[in-house]
Amino acid sequence: MVNTLSHLGVGLLLSYALGIKGRKRLVLLFLSLLPDLDYFTYSIFTLISSSVSHEARNQLFYLLGHRELTHSIFFAFLVALLIWVKTKDRRFTFGGFQAVFLHILLDYTTSAKMRPFYPLSTNESALRAIYPFDPIVNFLPLLPLLIVAAEFVKNKNRPGVKNWDKLNIISNDSWIIKNWDKLSTRNGDRWSTKDRDTWSRKLNGLNRLHGFVNRNEKKFYASVILVLLLWTAVFPIAKVFLIRHVSDAEGTGISYKNTYPISIGKFLAVYSYSDTHYKLLEVSYWSGVKESFYVEKVSVTGNVPEAQAYAERAGKLYSASVPKAIDYPVYSVSEENGLVTVILSDARNPYVDKWPYFDTVYRFVFDRESGEYEVYESHYGRAEKKLDKNCFE
Repeated sequence: MVNTLSHLGVGLLLSYALGIKGRKRLVLLFLSLLPDLDYFTYSIFTLISSSVSHEARNQLFYLLGHRELTHSIFFAFLVALLIWVKTKDRRFTFGGFQAVFLHILLDYTTSAKMRPFYPLSTNESALRAIYPFDPIVNFLPLLPLLIVAAEFVKNKNRPGVKNWDKLNIISNDSWIIKNWDKLSTRNGDRWSTKDRDTWSRKLNGLNRLHGFVNRNEKKFYASVILVLLLWTAVFPIAKVFLIRHVSDAEGTGISYKNTYPISIGKFLAVYSYSDTHYKLLEVSYWSGVKESFYVEKVSVTGNVPEAQAYAERAGKLYSASVPKAIDYPVYSVSEENGLVTVILSDARNPYVDKWPYFDTVYRFVFDRESGEYEVYESHYGRAEKKLDKNCFE
């Protein structure tokens, strides 16, 4: 998943490359962020999901959930169709489609699991070939925002900005800088003429950058987009060959979509090693397999009759729910006072840091006597919450 500012930068890149200006440029910027507005639709889903049937809940999730409908190719075409019907502008329609499509593509190549071919298919997938904090996909799209800043600096003395020294800057904390001359340095002293001259030279560098770009605008931004697209193609293709090599060495087939980037040039691969264990592999693009780990599929604390059956029941209930955040389930089974507890988590959970994936944990509590059950979920470091039964049946 790419940061919001970078998505915004992609929209600005497109507007420059296609020569789109004015209100249409603002629309492209909005469209570059449009897929992530499903945060609001997901809030609606959480409000109504408990009052509908299991099947209706699943269908509503496909429509309203985060990284669902708005992160599908169908949605990109739908947006383009609406733009065409409204404007009959081919260039603007193409730009609108690309703004949405490139948002989806960048998320898809990093770590976001989605249903790209919904409603034709509800199967989830993700390339997961590029580290979410990769500097190219996160910072290269910020280049047009830097150019805009340079353009602002270049025009600061024009009639539109009569007095740079009296420009007011208001932050989120309502801190107001009323006079550039009164701005203080870290040690509390006023800025000297030398300090301001230093900053002026730096800002003049931005002016020169803006001048160069302005003379070659369309070609420059088109080239930046091309570099971005090539970068998002290199790692997925390299990953194909690397996974094939590792699969041959391990003597098994490793899933492409369920390998996960854990740093720049390194990913985590998993496969079912035996009936009782998974094998996890830390793989580098540069040197192959670095480390390997074995994770037990079902662990039992104490004497729990039919522990395997309870683990299977929990797995069956989970498989009917959405979203499916767990690809490689591990179960921890225990019993106390006639209540059988099954903790369900992903085998990769302990091996992925600094990113909120694979840390969803489900706690199933089965009453051995009545057969009834309750389910609790915790993820992203938040407090555990009880789930409605219509999540599962």
